[in-house]
Amino acid sequence: MSETSATAISASGLRAQGVRLRHISENIANADTPGYRRKLVRFEPDRDFGRDTGTVRAGRTRHDRTELPQVYAPGHPMAGENGYYLGSNVDLVIEVADAREASRSYEANLKMFEQSRQMSASLLELIRR
Repeated sequence: MSETSATAISASGLRAQGVRLRHISENIANADTPGYRRKLVRFEPDRDFGRDTGTVRAGRTRHDRTELPQVYAPGHPMAGENGYYLGSNVDLVIEVADAREASRSYEANLKMFEQSRQMSASLLELIRR
């Protein structure tokens, strides 16, 4: 694997995890929004003319199709005549765990990017001598 492909792979991981973190933060922000469905992102291999490049990208955003909970709040403006409204299917414990995982993966990709860049700079220095 060449240095260029190592930086490209790390950069693609950074971009994909950035998208994942954005969706997680949107989920957390909307945890109490009635009718909100949790957003999910799946990573897909990036291809160049059908050839696997080794990089990754965030795929289409999907919505979690699990059932929305029924919340009993008769005074709520969205409550029906029975006093219930549809809540959000966001679980804050899962979102925080996903955020930690995505953050650690982002940091690992950043370290790999920095190491690859340092190796490239060292190689150029050796060639100049």
